[in-house]
Amino acid sequence: MKNSFITKGLAGIAMAVLFTANAQSQTKKSAKSDDVLKQIKELTAANEIISKNLATFDTLDYTVFSNRDWKRLHESHAKDIIVHFPDGHSEKGIEQHIKTLDAMFVYAPDTRIKEHPIKIGSGNITAVMGYMEGTFTQPMPLGDGTFIQPTGKKFKLPMATIGIWKADGTMSEEFLFWDNKSYMDQIMAK
Repeated sequence: MKNSFITKGLAGIAMAVLFTANAQSQTKKSAKSDDVLKQIKELTAANEIISKNLATFDTLDYTVFSNRDWKRLHESHAKDIIVHFPDGHSEKGIEQHIKTLDAMFVYAPDTRIKEHPIKIGSGNITAVMGYMEGTFTQPMPLGDGTFIQPTGKKFKLPMATIGIWKADGTMSEEFLFWDNKSYMDQIMAK
């Protein structure tokens, strides 16, 4: 009888240990599950922000840039944006950026970007690749009072933009890339 009591007691202790271990395991599983759900929510929120920034960039190129609708540039560009150009110069401020962009349309008023076949993002950075195209139909000012006369030649060249976005949905910094030599080769008479 004594062995039976010890056996039952040990069985009870074993059950209690198993129950406690199972409860602890369930608590750990629940905590891990909560961690996974938290990570999924964070990733979903981050992806939504990236998608929103990429959609804003589509509007920037397809509508604002292509139609020279500079009054809407603030939708994608911060007032104090820093923009880096393919020729190596950088400029600060949306007003200066508008002047530089507008100058591109003086000699090629049909300049446009209508597609982004590659769009990627991570965190607060997006990168898009597109095609800038147009026709050299007006005199191109060289800045010294002289002009290159229009050739009527069309251009189409790949370009890329990397944007660094702020929480308010505007870019604080923008890096523009295209091949200026290819651009000039396409629009100059041969």
